[in-house]
Amino acid sequence: MSAPLRPGVRTAATMCEAFQRTAAELAEKPALRAYGDARVWTWAEYAGAVRRLAAGLSALGVGHGDPVASLLVNRPEFHLFDTAAMHLGAPGWSLYNTSTLEQMARALAIAGSRVLVTEHAFLERALALRERVDALAHVIVVDGVAPAGTLSIGDVEAAGAASFDFAAAWRGVAPADILTLIFTSGSSGTPKCVELTHRNMLAKLCAFDAVYPLTPGGHTISFLPRAHIADRWNNQYGPMLFGQTVTCLADASQLFACSAAVRPTAWGGVPRVWEKLKAAIESSLAVDAERRRRFEDALAVGRERVQARRTGRASEELERRWRAADEAVFAKLRAMLGLDRCEFFGVGAAPMPVEVLDFFAAAGIEIAEMWGASECTGNSTINPPGAVRPGTVGKPLPGVEMRLAADGELLVRGPSVMKGYRGDPQASAEAIDADGWLHTGDLGRFDADGYLTIIDRKKDIIINAAGKNMAPASIEAAIKSETPLIAQIVAVGDRRPYNVALIVLDAAAAGGRGGDDPEIVRLVDEAVARGNAKLSRVEQIKRHRILSDTWAPGSDELTPTGKPRRKRILERYTAVIEALYGAAPADG
Repeated sequence: MSAPLRPGVRTAATMCEAFQRTAAELAEKPALRAYGDARVWTWAEYAGAVRRLAAGLSALGVGHGDPVASLLVNRPEFHLFDTAAMHLGAPGWSLYNTSTLEQMARALAIAGSRVLVTEHAFLERALALRERVDALAHVIVVDGVAPAGTLSIGDVEAAGAASFDFAAAWRGVAPADILTLIFTSGSSGTPKCVELTHRNMLAKLCAFDAVYPLTPGGHTISFLPRAHIADRWNNQYGPMLFGQTVTCLADASQLFACSAAVRPTAWGGVPRVWEKLKAAIESSLAVDAERRRRFEDALAVGRERVQARRTGRASEELERRWRAADEAVFAKLRAMLGLDRCEFFGVGAAPMPVEVLDFFAAAGIEIAEMWGASECTGNSTINPPGAVRPGTVGKPLPGVEMRLAADGELLVRGPSVMKGYRGDPQASAEAIDADGWLHTGDLGRFDADGYLTIIDRKKDIIINAAGKNMAPASIEAAIKSETPLIAQIVAVGDRRPYNVALIVLDAAAAGGRGGDDPEIVRLVDEAVARGNAKLSRVEQIKRHRILSDTWAPGSDELTPTGKPRRKRILERYTAVIEALYGAAPADG
């Protein structure tokens, strides 16, 4: 499959060069907008703002290698400042908005940033950070009037010298220079600061394009945290190569409405996004028996087609039946969701229940599950188009080498592997060995065709009292997929005689009811039983507790991308866990 990357950007040596070529070629095409706002930045306007802001940042003392931090929601101004810093050879990077003040201060100190770009919603925190972090000299406010002691966008632009040589600045950026900093989620320890170069990002984007070529001029939606590598490569750097229009969505709860309005050409997210979409579709059908019947009939044909394709039993008759079902039901559904123009559907960050993948595949939405990490510039594997294998994360991207260590740990090598951890040579040496292999900490296995299955994190594996090794993520996915009521589930069983689980309800799905509601308890119990039926006896959850708490992304219990912080959860809920083990389960 030949990639559609335009010849100009295909040969770019840095992201600065890619941006400049795209901005020149697509000058009058839309580049940036915010959902619900009529204002649109063309590529020419985007490039002009970048040039002015780069001059202003330079006047504030930002030079080659000086990181510029941002504390913003998903909004166009992020792109303007981050890209301006990039053209100075200054790594642009983002704080997680949900981090504590202490966590933000630590990150700023590690990065060594002198400039923080923020908005009024976070201004109090930004000013507090300036007091705490010695190196932080300037706070820039992108919305409204900038208070005394801070700078506005206009102030920054006015500070730039007319003699500033913008072209010399960006042409002086080298492929090996640091492009961005990504702080890992810290699900298994203290977050580390990943340094990614221009070469890393270009290698990753071109490798992705070789598998999933995206037609230039498409549309994407930026709704994941800016501090996460997924949003960085998808919506900051990717559009510089693919020429896409980015719609910034500040409130992720409006994602489905935004999708319907924008009609993106590439769409994806974490499993919970897809699970919520499936639940919303099913809920909308519940009120109309005839619509539900038509959908279920079409879905039955779709499921038959999916299985036939996977087992090599596809037939023209079955394809004809599916095309009829698609025209009558699925095409209308995709149009209603705004997904009728999508060339790529993706999911990553956590295991995706096979039932959810099959549901959407039957409806003509083939979701490519992938695996990646900040340390290798995002995804390094992906399920190829037309050859998706549920339960796997696909094959390595072109140019990416992978192998398993003796203990099953996944090792990765290639041009997208990070430069290292900022300010931590010991951790860098532990992560990347002398032969250039990145030790990911994930356990995996490859099938005969090279498809990778991730088993779990090395540190998260449950080894029960009998010495049986189990992957908690697989156990949790099996149960969570059985009901939209479960927002989070954490399996516990290390050095224990059997497994138990802590469950947090999805507030919307539960309709405000809690774990003290008999109906909710019954539905969760039934979901656990159905999930257990898919697991081996030793993996099954014998007892569980519905917690009254809410776990928010970026909290003590969850990373900003929703991964459980298992160590902290086990510490916080020690008493609850011990109570679950206080009496033997009914079946021993």
